[in-house]
Amino acid sequence: MTLLMADNLLKESPLLVALDKNRTVYDGFISVQEKDFRLRISLPPDHQLKRAKLHCCWQLKQLLKNYQDIVKQRLHHSSDLVSFILELRTILELALKSQPGWQSIPPPQYYSQLITEIEDLGWDKLLFIDTNFQSLQLKAEDSSGRQHSITVKLKSKYPGEAPECSADLPVPLVITWTSQSTLAHIHSQFLLIVEALAEFWAVLDEIDEHTWVLEPEKPTRADSMRRIAIGNNVSIKLEIDPRHPKMLPECCLLGAEHVVTPLRNKLNANMHLWNPDCSVLQNMKDVMEIEFPSPATHEKSSFSVECGICYAYRLDSAIPDQVCNDPRCGQPFHQACLYEWLRGLPTSRQSFNLVFGECPYCSKVMTNLFTEYSIYHSAFSFLKSLFYFRCFKKCPKK
Repeated sequence: MTLLMADNLLKESPLLVALDKNRTVYDGFISVQEKDFRLRISLPPDHQLKRAKLHCCWQLKQLLKNYQDIVKQRLHHSSDLVSFILELRTILELALKSQPGWQSIPPPQYYSQLITEIEDLGWDKLLFIDTNFQSLQLKAEDSSGRQHSITVKLKSKYPGEAPECSADLPVPLVITWTSQSTLAHIHSQFLLIVEALAEFWAVLDEIDEHTWVLEPEKPTRADSMRRIAIGNNVSIKLEIDPRHPKMLPECCLLGAEHVVTPLRNKLNANMHLWNPDCSVLQNMKDVMEIEFPSPATHEKSSFSVECGICYAYRLDSAIPDQVCNDPRCGQPFHQACLYEWLRGLPTSRQSFNLVFGECPYCSKVMTNLFTEYSIYHSAFSFLKSLFYFRCFKKCPKK
C-alpha cells in the first residue's frame, strides 16, 4: 500500500490502524452514525482485496447478516482498501436504518440550539420532552381559556428538516416551515389555528353543558359529532362544521319511525328559520320545536337503555341505535347485535345491504341497514355464543 493511500485511509477511518510494517493487518473501529464497530482486515502480501479476510465483532456480524453477499462482492471489486471501507460504511448505514427503532443521533449543536429555542419560547410552555430530546409537547391557551397541546417530533437534521407536528384538532394541522424556523414559530402558528377554531369549540361546549350527549362518551377536541338525547330511545346526531360552526349542521334522527317522522318533518319545514346569529343549540330547539333534556332536569340513566339482545349499554364504543318501530315495543338494539340476530333467523331475508326479520321481543318485522362498520366489532364471536341463550331465556315466544 502506498503512503498516499495510507494517508487517505487514516483520514477516512482514523480508528483503523495497521498492526505491521507491511500494512497487511488492520485492526480498530469503523464509525457509522455515531456508532463504533470493531473489525480486523487481513490482507495477503500482494494486498489483493479479493483474498482478504474480514473479522467482525458480534454487533457488526448481526448488522451484516443479510448483506454478506454484498460485502463479499465489494471485496472482490473494490480497487483498494480505502474504497472498500467507504462502501462498507454505506452498507452499514443501510443496515442501521433497517433496524427496528433506528434513529440517527443528532450532532451536539442540535441539543444546544434546542435548549436555546425552549428558553426563548419559555419553559412554562413545555409540557413534556423525552430523554432523547427528539419528541416534545408544547401547551397553548386560547382566548377562552381552553388548554391545548401540540406534539413536535424533531428530526436529527433539525432545523434543516421539518419536524412532524400533531394535535387534537378537527381539521388538518398545517405548519409552514423553513430552515430558519424555530419552536416559537410552531407555537405561534398553533395559537392562530386554535383561535380560529374557538367558535367551533364554543358551540360544542354549550351542547356538552346543556344537553345529555350520548356519543362520544368522552369527546376530544377533534370530535365534531355529538349524538344528543331527545327522549327515551330517541336522539339526534349532529355533525358540526369546524369552519362554519354556526351554520345548520348535518342532522340524523335516530329512533322508532313513529317518533322520528314528526321531528324530521318539523326540521325540514322550519329549516328556513335557522339564524346564524343564534347558537346552534337554540336554533335546533326553535327549528324542531322541542326542548332537549339537560343534566339540570333529567338523569342520564333515563336515556341509557340497554340493548335487548346483549343486555349491555355499550358494545365497544357503540350504544343502541336501532329501535323496534312498534309503539307497544320500542325495544332498542345495537346495530351489530340486531344484524347477528336477524341473520341467524331462518325466516329472515336480505336485499343488498338490508336485512329483514322479526323483532326478538314482539315479532314485528324489522329492517337493519348494515355496513362494513356495523359488522366488524370484536365482540361478535362472544355475542354469537351468548345472545341466543339470553334471548331464548328472555323471549318466551322463541
